[in-house]
Amino acid sequence: MNNPLLEAHDLPPFDRIRPEHVAPAIDTILAENRVAIAALAQAPASWEAVPAVLEVLQDRLDQAWAPVSHLNAVMNSEAWRSAYNDALPRLAAYSTELGQNEDLFRAYETIERSSDFAAFSAAQQKTIRNALRDFRLCGIGLAPEKKQRYAEIVEKLSELTSKFSDHVLDATQAWELLLPDASRLGGLPASALALLASLAGQKEKSGYLVTLDFPSYLAVMTYAEDRALREAVYTAYVTRASDQGPQAGQFDNSALIDDILRLRHEEAQLLGYENYAEVSLVSKMARSAQEVTDFLNDLAVRTKPGAQKELQELREFAGTQLAIADLQPWDVTFASEKLKEKKYAISQEMLRPYFPAPKVIAGMLRIAEILYGLSIRERHDVVKWHDDVTYYEISEHAQVIASFWLDPYARANKRGGAWMADCRVRRRRADGSLQKPVAFLTCNFTPSVGGKPAQLTHDEVTTLFHEFGHGLHHMLTRIEVAAVSGINGVAWDAVELPSQFLENWCWEPQALALVSGHVETGAPLPEDLLEKMLAAKNFQSGLTMLRQIEFASFDMEIHALASVLAGDVQKTLDAVRQRVAVIPAPAFNRFQHGFSHIFAGGYAAGYYSYKWAEVLSSDAFSRFEEEGVMNPAVGQSFRETILAQGGSRDALELFVAFRGREPAVDALLRHSGLSA
Repeated sequence: MNNPLLEAHDLPPFDRIRPEHVAPAIDTILAENRVAIAALAQAPASWEAVPAVLEVLQDRLDQAWAPVSHLNAVMNSEAWRSAYNDALPRLAAYSTELGQNEDLFRAYETIERSSDFAAFSAAQQKTIRNALRDFRLCGIGLAPEKKQRYAEIVEKLSELTSKFSDHVLDATQAWELLLPDASRLGGLPASALALLASLAGQKEKSGYLVTLDFPSYLAVMTYAEDRALREAVYTAYVTRASDQGPQAGQFDNSALIDDILRLRHEEAQLLGYENYAEVSLVSKMARSAQEVTDFLNDLAVRTKPGAQKELQELREFAGTQLAIADLQPWDVTFASEKLKEKKYAISQEMLRPYFPAPKVIAGMLRIAEILYGLSIRERHDVVKWHDDVTYYEISEHAQVIASFWLDPYARANKRGGAWMADCRVRRRRADGSLQKPVAFLTCNFTPSVGGKPAQLTHDEVTTLFHEFGHGLHHMLTRIEVAAVSGINGVAWDAVELPSQFLENWCWEPQALALVSGHVETGAPLPEDLLEKMLAAKNFQSGLTMLRQIEFASFDMEIHALASVLAGDVQKTLDAVRQRVAVIPAPAFNRFQHGFSHIFAGGYAAGYYSYKWAEVLSSDAFSRFEEEGVMNPAVGQSFRETILAQGGSRDALELFVAFRGREPAVDALLRHSGLSA
């Protein structure tokens, strides 16, 4: 059969790719790659004969796998899930074979020691050094039986982490509450009611359907006056895929968590490390788990007094104004929104009509055009996987340099959250032509209801900017070696710098003028609303910061355990909460069972990256504050020193090149209103 995954395309032909294409395509590519790699043993140890050939082989595999992985996430079905999961063990085995290939390792060592190495570009040198590091992290020096065990662990982990993710999606989709009328939905604004009615309509039901998809969950937690309803929805959400709550045991990730941690620990010890945290940090800016723990503890100490004051204020307000004498976790979002409205006369719902999605997207693209000297245009003749999706090309000097798909709205069978993934990486091909980078940008915003354009909360606007920041990092690279092009090869604790950096423009009046306009009249965001929004920017920033520190500390501590025993996970989380959190979590809370970032994503022993990168991004943005937030000269400087360089140089070196000094935590605390 004709298999589109085996054909060469500038863009994946989404109208032709089917689940049944996956196994034959992946098997064919892996078999052909193995033959080509075996031949490299006879090749001279030169850049052109080894790394350049491997780049071609890897790129072909990546181009076949990228649309498969993407469709499994955004158009999930039994067929896609089966095809995806069936391929994972074969891909893991192939990756381990490469990482343990003695001939390749010796070739890379020879290249690094050769007289030619000094003349290599920075990107080529970094590629060689990263590859040698990764060979060692794949157990290149292990005895044969230990190599075999390492391979088994990697294959099993790919299976378990995918299963973890499937359980979270299944648990999210499985719970719903159909309300025949709006009697229990008092307090919900018209837009939220329309969303719940639309969710019911999509399942051919009448009434209002509450689900655990984030737009629905957040609407109930923020606005529902019915406290019992909030408690029911909260309980279902925080017990997803666990041994607790309404679906107790049905999609339970408990055993998977223990198995994942146990295998990661065994992998670390095989490689000669004390624990998995040490393995994770080899490729990061932070030098040790202790350094990360000290950083998080320092932030917690600075943050906790402010957070305690915020909680005390919330408890007093809930007691006197809302008749909630015993503030519970399912009351916090609701009471916080009410307090925010009282203090600042503003709410996310008030702002929503001023952020229609088409205006926000167009304004965001315009900001990137101004800062980085670009032209960004939508193309309508490109094949898509869903009607919600749009496709854009980025041009510079009238030449297309990159492109991306944007899939912004929540829907059934789409994984929750927001992310950027690469579809194509920028690289110079053997024939001299340039492969242009292509990105997938995925979010889960409240969709359009009632024929009007989708209207975003300001929080959703910030999320969109965050993912576009990742996308720009991938797409504006000038590096032409795939292994360190775009986000490839970037230290994981620096990879969030460009994304969190771009969020700053969501608070700047000059930028807000471009991304806001009333959904019906087009009127700009009124001055008084803007002032209130800015005044409320740091509302409960201490509580928000502590929550992130709690997640990051838990992640680092479970991966830094000397050994991982069943039951350690809950004990560790309880101990972290005791030390860091100020809002007690109920005993049934199983947050960790849905913590896909560390159990199914790339953030294991790396979740602290969000806070560390926030230090970098706040400090980087402070230069714009000094020289002009829409200053193209500073924008070009950021582009050339950070975005363009990809992973070709160390992240700290790039930061210093842009900022003129090493990063300081002061700007983060100032931006968060916590500097005192």
